[in-house]
Amino acid sequence: MLDFSRFRVLTFDCYGTLVDWESGILSVLQPLLLRRGKAIDDSRLLELYGDLELQAESPYQPYRDVLRAVVRGLGQQLHFTPTTDDEEALPESLRKWMPWPDTVEALQRLKKQYQLAIISNVDDDLFAATARHLQVQFDHVITAEQAQCYKPCLEIFGLALSRIGVAPERVLHVGQSVYHDVIPAKSIGLSTVWVNRPSARPGVGAVKAAHGRPDLEISDLASLARAAVTARTA
Repeated sequence: MLDFSRFRVLTFDCYGTLVDWESGILSVLQPLLLRRGKAIDDSRLLELYGDLELQAESPYQPYRDVLRAVVRGLGQQLHFTPTTDDEEALPESLRKWMPWPDTVEALQRLKKQYQLAIISNVDDDLFAATARHLQVQFDHVITAEQAQCYKPCLEIFGLALSRIGVAPERVLHVGQSVYHDVIPAKSIGLSTVWVNRPSARPGVGAVKAAHGRPDLEISDLASLARAAVTARTA
């Protein structure tokens, strides 16, 4: 069991962990595919998304361009030619992706006891749009744009630790992706929480499948808030 009392800072992945990005992704891509006469179930579409996103992230390019590349990749995989509007639909939709129902209250509770930080594979302006939905002031925001690389690269975590200025043993990283968050964070000495959110692709979601050993597995952020706040107020 994690000793939450030893942590000063909680760092969070955003999309998937705080924001229900699968609903956002599917709400754009499934109608796009249906217009092309392509029927594919949500689980397979999320798998394709994760593979195509990973391919587009190296070498580094802005996340808007990554999302455009995902749509082009779907066209290649499923034999259709996306229009410019099709390519723009996914990045333009991101600002409308909404938090999970428990996110805002959990963050507001945690903010009273901990510093909060974001470590996210996104562009600065895209996160700024999302931040309005999260309704909490983060002490630090570290993005792929700032690090010029995407998780699981260790540079983004190193940048976060240098900005936060706290020893790794005092930082707890919280993420929905074992591949992007649990494995790299643990490799540099951070304790980790895996938020195993509901998904059309259970246990994996819209990312690369991977196996790691988080210090704690939970199914929602409300559970984290209860445990973490109780430890600081007991």
